[in-house]
Amino acid sequence: MNQLSIQAVSRSFAGPGGKSTQALLPVDFEVGENDFVTILGPSGCGKSTMLRIVAGLDFPSTGQVLLDGRAVTGPGADRGMVFQSYTLFPWLDVEQNIRFGLREKGVTAALQKERCDYFIAKVGLRGFENHYPKQLSGGMQQRVAIARALANDPKILLMDEPFGALDNQTRVLMQELLLGIWEAERKTVLFVTHDIDEAIFMASRVAVFSARPGRIKSDIPVNLPHPRHYTVKTTPAFMEFKARLTEEIRAEAIAAVAH
Repeated sequence: MNQLSIQAVSRSFAGPGGKSTQALLPVDFEVGENDFVTILGPSGCGKSTMLRIVAGLDFPSTGQVLLDGRAVTGPGADRGMVFQSYTLFPWLDVEQNIRFGLREKGVTAALQKERCDYFIAKVGLRGFENHYPKQLSGGMQQRVAIARALANDPKILLMDEPFGALDNQTRVLMQELLLGIWEAERKTVLFVTHDIDEAIFMASRVAVFSARPGRIKSDIPVNLPHPRHYTVKTTPAFMEFKARLTEEIRAEAIAAVAH
């Protein structure tokens, strides 16, 4: 069953002198339930624009987005969003940040506590419940953001380069953490990245975007086994995916510079 349907979605922006800039060519794309799809492409190719349209934070110039058959017309609790920047409320501690969305939805205090405790344990933050964001490292803040998104039990998790600001070692650990949670929770995930290793390691499918104006030029199933251990990155099968995707992205990066 396709949970998310992106139908002929394009986006253009008004520019100086009445000229418009085409950010996205019409995109048709289906995401199945429990799919982990990574969107890979050069900078400025429209990846984040498409994700924002799915989130309801931006609107398509043409086409529509359907989630479980219903048109997306704005933000909603059925979509959890995690950004590259740590979008936590600085005046709330870890537990209060995670419980925020549940409280807004009118969930009982007991259930708020239960779900919060469960995901604090899942992301490895036991003992930090009463810490404020400024007392946490970048990686820990992003764990809180992931826990907050998951605690709301969205139908789909939208992630815009969530590990892009982290150092390499923390980034690798966060990839393993998120993948482990996905293997257990089986959420549908749409994950934007420009890191080829990350795109392959995390995904059940990699959608490669062209240079701007963006379109999906290839959709590659990643049939590496689960549970997926970090050592898979040194296997011949992984290297084959990497070689193919490196060529695809290199071609688009050259095209982007040529514009």
